[in-house]
Amino acid sequence: MNNPVLVEITRGAVVESRHRGAVAVVDASGATVFSVGDVARPVFPRSAVKAFQALPLIESGAADRYNLSASELALAVASHSGEPRHADLAAGVLAKAGRDVNCLECGAHWPLNEEVARDLAASGAKPSALHNNCSGKHAAFVCLACHLGEDPAGYVQAEHRVQREVKAALESMTGTTLGDDMRGTDGCAIPTYAIPIAALAAGFARFGSGVGMDQDRVRAASRIRAAVAAQPWAVAGKDRLDTVLMELFGQRVFMKTGAEGVYCAALPELGLGIALKVDDGAKRAAECIMAALLGRYLELSDAEHAGLEPHVRQTQRNWNGADVGATRPAGALA
Repeated sequence: MNNPVLVEITRGAVVESRHRGAVAVVDASGATVFSVGDVARPVFPRSAVKAFQALPLIESGAADRYNLSASELALAVASHSGEPRHADLAAGVLAKAGRDVNCLECGAHWPLNEEVARDLAASGAKPSALHNNCSGKHAAFVCLACHLGEDPAGYVQAEHRVQREVKAALESMTGTTLGDDMRGTDGCAIPTYAIPIAALAAGFARFGSGVGMDQDRVRAASRIRAAVAAQPWAVAGKDRLDTVLMELFGQRVFMKTGAEGVYCAALPELGLGIALKVDDGAKRAAECIMAALLGRYLELSDAEHAGLEPHVRQTQRNWNGADVGATRPAGALA
């Protein structure tokens, strides 16, 4: 099926671009609250499911053994901007396990924050794996391996015990069986599995509500949500939507961007899970859709409405700062 247009980009009074996609909103019982587009289609959630991937870190006892702080737990589920305190925090997590940056197998890239990247380049330094947006997750994987008595070397491989534990958590949370035929390799080198959009939404409804999970997992999920609400800067960074909106809403919203237009969220007080995929992978469209859905389902104070609205309908400006158009929800989201 062809997914519907969910976001429009206007210039003046004319629609200049359109983005198609699919959205599922599921409640804690597994019932569909809202659905548009092909939500049965498996998509690679990539970084959107880092919270699920971090569950074994807590359930195993590794987080307690290494005395991981709220900031460090938040970093474990982050796609961070590579700001100095992100890199320092990742290094600190490794040190607690008696390891260092040489254990990380995620690869290195320039910080996602352009200002930080320019400052790093101007200093004559080069990025390390600590600047990789996934370094917190990978540092957590190293901690998990050490706690389990496993050699961390090769922890990114599907057959390593760390990735077997992560896969089991993903299967349990989403209610899916993740076969090798649905496996790809993520940008940070770990396995990533294609999962139906509706199943992702159901997983986030569970993650936020605790319904259908044993008590150890309920406590682990609650601990992750609390850590992120307390330290939202660690999850993304300056001016990033995950950080901005979780600062605004606190524990009312857990949200996590993926890649290629995937976004997921849990609304714990409502028992709802959200998952979406923009067909062309556009970040601007995924952010617009997620903001629109938060506005649809949350009861907003005046301050929350004022903080959210600029992300629902984003003003497009030219280089002189003039208002020339907008990014706006369309179709079933309008």
